Amino acid sequence: MYNNVNFNSKEFVIMYIAIEGVIGAGKTSLAKKLAERLNAKLILESFKDNPFLDKFYKNRDRYAFHTQIHFLLSRYKQLTKLQQGDLFYENIVADYIFEKDKIFAYLNLKDDELELYEKIVSIIERQIHIPDLIIYLQSTVKRLMSNIRHRSRTFEKDIDEDYIKSLNEGYNYFFFRFRSAKILIANVADIDFVNNDEDFESLVSQILKEEHPQLEYFNPGVSKVAGK
Repeated sequence: MYNNVNFNSKEFVIMYIAIEGVIGAGKTSLAKKLAERLNAKLILESFKDNPFLDKFYKNRDRYAFHTQIHFLLSRYKQLTKLQQGDLFYENIVADYIFEKDKIFAYLNLKDDELELYEKIVSIIERQIHIPDLIIYLQSTVKRLMSNIRHRSRTFEKDIDEDYIKSLNEGYNYFFFRFRSAKILIANVADIDFVNNDEDFESLVSQILKEEHPQLEYFNPGVSKVAGK
């Protein structure tokens, strides 16, 4: 479908694509596959470098603020480098957006912690470049939990279903109201774009079409079930 398209040509105006979704949605896997297809610069969130993450999943009340601030500053440091540009790539694909940090903050921080967090964010967020297109991978709690258990990351073994449910609701609320960039909400609960080439190509075709409205929905699972 898009194998013969020159994505570095002037006709392809989406230069910076960000993939988002709840833990287990497949955002990193999609970002890697899409970056390879576009020969794009790949930006992955360095969550493994957060020394508080494992402790957070064991005791969220105690370690929420430490974990949040570490992620905030790490994301800020990584994304501000985009301002410098890159001589070897014309396209960028990332597996997160800076703004999603607030979803976790409002879910996990106490009122006094949130007040301090907001003061820090208000100073640094204006320096972050906003993607041309955000892909929000929407899924069900059941599918998310299944994916999390399947990949068996040590620091995720203490994640419970209630937390994923709250996070899923938070993501839906956030992206249905986010208007700072164009958003494609893709329901991926019933497809496997990691292992199924047809599912991946269907998603890529939707992502890389010439024009996108401010907010759009894509539900490939419906067509798949119907045999279309």
